[in-house]
Amino acid sequence: MKKAIGFDHEKYLTTQSEQIKKRIAQFGGKLYLEFGGKLFDDFHASRVLPGFEPDSKIRMLQQLKEDVEIVIAINAADIEKNKVRGDLGITYDDDVLRLIDIFRSLDLYVGSVVLTRYNGQAAADAFLKRLTALGIRCYRHYPIAGYPSDVPHIVSDEGLGKNDYIETSHSLVVVTAPGPGSGKMATCLSQLYHDHKRGITAGYAKFETFPIWNLPLKHPVNLAYEAATADLDDVNMIDPFHLEAYGKTAVNYNRDVEIFPVLSAIFKKIQGESPYKSPTDMGVNMAGNCIVDDAACCEASRLEILRRYYTACVERLQGKCGDEPVRKLELVMQQAGVTPDICPAVSAALAKAEDTHGPAGAMVLPDGRVVTGKTSDTLGAASALLLNALKAVGGIDDQFELISAQVLEPVCNLKTRYLGHRNPRLHTDEVLMALTISALTNPLAELAQQQLPKLRGCDAHFTVVLSDVDEKLLKRLGINVSCEPRYETKKLYHK
Repeated sequence: MKKAIGFDHEKYLTTQSEQIKKRIAQFGGKLYLEFGGKLFDDFHASRVLPGFEPDSKIRMLQQLKEDVEIVIAINAADIEKNKVRGDLGITYDDDVLRLIDIFRSLDLYVGSVVLTRYNGQAAADAFLKRLTALGIRCYRHYPIAGYPSDVPHIVSDEGLGKNDYIETSHSLVVVTAPGPGSGKMATCLSQLYHDHKRGITAGYAKFETFPIWNLPLKHPVNLAYEAATADLDDVNMIDPFHLEAYGKTAVNYNRDVEIFPVLSAIFKKIQGESPYKSPTDMGVNMAGNCIVDDAACCEASRLEILRRYYTACVERLQGKCGDEPVRKLELVMQQAGVTPDICPAVSAALAKAEDTHGPAGAMVLPDGRVVTGKTSDTLGAASALLLNALKAVGGIDDQFELISAQVLEPVCNLKTRYLGHRNPRLHTDEVLMALTISALTNPLAELAQQQLPKLRGCDAHFTVVLSDVDEKLLKRLGINVSCEPRYETKKLYHK
């Protein structure tokens, strides 16, 4: 029993690229496209829209690669304070270099990097020098007093006119960034201003996957987006401008609705009239038209909301957030009809922990079966669960050993005697290494190793907070992980 596919990936690639081409034509052959969210590795979208590939958006752009030029925006203040991407653990300036490498490897043209809100920061100057030495064109955009409300000042030579004009050569200029608050929209507006002064006809559009504008406000897919942004001030809402202009409901989020009157005034000041009647009009997202099984997407979204809730509870325990995100997620859960019961792994893990009086985990396999794993002298709960899942998926009887004690015990001994670890139990990465070694002489270990790709998309739940090593490895395997907000020990330091 495979998980139901809820999203038509091929239809998305085709219809999305066609929609962007139409928008380019609407503005006479030049479009600045603000790209929100993640261009690739969009795992949130792939979890809530089963069938959406994490690299769907970048593959869509590859279909337009002859027309595409990428501009990467980075806030100079973020460089100065060494802002770090939470998911990757690298600074925003390093992520700019990573993004350029990835775009180039996909044969997409990166035209330049723009430093927004530049105010002579020393770290920003050093980064500019580094980029220039690497042969990357760089531009500076400056803070504008009164942005975004003082329209007469913004749309003047002392406002947008002070910014460097970014030289572009393609019809579709995709403006992306390492993270939020990087100044993507302001970069697009600056270009529109400078193009207008040069007599160049150009337009602006926005690509934001969530919330999906043509799904109901409280649809689980849109509620899952609220869950994903529970630590921000984003709230999904009916677009009042769209309702007034067309008599139709469309879903947007508060920041775009709040900024729209200002954007509309800026468009009028620059170009004489606004091309859009609502913030929804600005978007080009076609994801909602590619949902082929609404029930499958609803189920996947409810599971995502539950995972986000457990994540917030763990982050509150770790001091990374307060009570507010947890309260917001509890409200979202009520709206979506979500309880822990919707994931069989939760009750199975808790029952296993109660039976064994120690940390435990459980996983829902692709065919719906639930397997568990317990803590032992040599294996942590995550490692035991991983091996048991591989056995079950591979049809290997539980009585057979995948890794012999002759392999496990010397590794445990190495950890405690020579590497200074107090805990001899093996983490998931160490278990996979031991499994690989065992596969040289044990055909069952080799068979188990071959099952790893089949665990992608499975849900696993643990009764204690996992170590960083275990959580990152399981997520790298594509396993959706959640944990109860409690530690295995009462120590104050958990690393």
